[in-house]
Amino acid sequence: MGVQIKRVYDTVSQSDGVRILVDGIWPRGIKKEDLSLDFWFKDAAPSISLRKWFSHDKDKWEEFKKLYFAELKTKAEILDKLTDIAKNNNKLTLLYSARNRRYNQAAALKEFLENEFDISEK
Repeated sequence: MGVQIKRVYDTVSQSDGVRILVDGIWPRGIKKEDLSLDFWFKDAAPSISLRKWFSHDKDKWEEFKKLYFAELKTKAEILDKLTDIAKNNNKLTLLYSARNRRYNQAAALKEFLENEFDISEK
């Protein structure tokens, strides 16, 4: 069991397990039929205002996570779905389209799930 993150533009692997897009908007340059994913959880993404404020600025990372985690705590239905999938499958891959591989909502969501729900590599 575990959670990993991948850009939507990365190569699909059998080890990805369940693939869930966690962006609020569809990734540029990819047709829906060309993206290998199991679910698109738009509601798992940060609010538009938070996303725009953050703008993948590493200097805002800690504050972004704090604000995003507060938003996530109001999204019980999405969190229940994500944790159920993660606990009932060998792997959960959170997909994102941002260029920044370290400072993005999927990385923050992965950290949140691992810390709040003890979903990590075993």
